[in-house]
Amino acid sequence: MIIYEEILREFQKQKVKYVLVGGMALNILGSMRSTADMDILVEMSDQNLKKVIKILVKNGYKVKQPVDPMGMADEVTRRDWIQNKHMKAFNFYKDQELKEVDIIIETPVSYEKARKTALTIKCGRLTLPVISIEHLITMKKKSNRPVDKLDIEDLKRIKILRERHK
Repeated sequence: MIIYEEILREFQKQKVKYVLVGGMALNILGSMRSTADMDILVEMSDQNLKKVIKILVKNGYKVKQPVDPMGMADEVTRRDWIQNKHMKAFNFYKDQELKEVDIIIETPVSYEKARKTALTIKCGRLTLPVISIEHLITMKKKSNRPVDKLDIEDLKRIKILRERHK
């Protein structure tokens, strides 16, 4: 069993439109960095967001923000949160297991753009959509944290190795 498997299995079953990004994607692409959260880009339609939120809540996740998480699945409310509260990600957490899921909102790579070049990775019975190396590098450049700079170097090495083994 992989971390977040119960969520990923439900995403697959409910046909959620998402792409794995962040540390989990980095690990799946071949890096060895410790991470405990799951970052995702999702199609921002109300219907798709309702699926994501229902799955997370059903599995015991809560929101850190003092709001009804279903507000995220309402375009008018979501736009207000982004424009007036400067929401960059919507965080769900599960206290007992120290798990967190971040729906990334502000990013230089949209879900639609990421989905076009996403890799499809088989992991047991799961099929995981994982952001491409190029798009993950773009996202990490924008974040510009010290850890992101290290991740970018790893991703560049992985890309070179993959190109050599084609």
